[in-house]
Amino acid sequence: MAGARLKYRHLGRTSSHRQALLRNLVTSLFTHESISTTYPKAKEAQRLAEQLITLGKRNTEASKRRALSIFFTPHELLPKLFGPLRERYADRPGGYTRVLRIEPLKSDQAPSAILELVDGPKDMRFAMTARTVATLRKQGRPINEMTERNIEKVTRYREDGQRELERMVKRMKEVEIEERNDAITIPKPRDPRPSEEDD
Repeated sequence: MAGARLKYRHLGRTSSHRQALLRNLVTSLFTHESISTTYPKAKEAQRLAEQLITLGKRNTEASKRRALSIFFTPHELLPKLFGPLRERYADRPGGYTRVLRIEPLKSDQAPSAILELVDGPKDMRFAMTARTVATLRKQGRPINEMTERNIEKVTRYREDGQRELERMVKRMKEVEIEERNDAITIPKPRDPRPSEEDD
């Protein structure tokens, strides 16, 4: 039907290519627990990853067969999905992944994002909250309302969340944060019209 609202992002690909792309992204996500890609791809892969973790929590033969058909390397990742990841998210009612927008990674300035599994070893919000707490303590300032809310979010479903956060805060106090000056400068596009200097 013309003018109907899209039910999903087509990503400029055929159906089979899109499915292969999403399967590849989800396989990489479960292997590394954090991936960088474009924002639309991250949002679509997030949907599939959430469904896979729900299948892992069900832990039935049917759910194992369904997960087997999605992963590109199922024999490496099925034990992880139905083992440690299932235990990690047993009490969490949803929201197993997080998409964080970042600066564009490529020269075409496509909006980029990090897709990560929450409460894992590479949880970006957990590290950023710990760094904020360490900075506030170093400056002798009280923890503000937003930081308190972030502390509650990152420790709620994490096993030994408060103790893990304190450990990370200690590690962040030892790290020196310096000014960054590694920004990529994109050259200006050349004017295609001939100039007087070319003559």
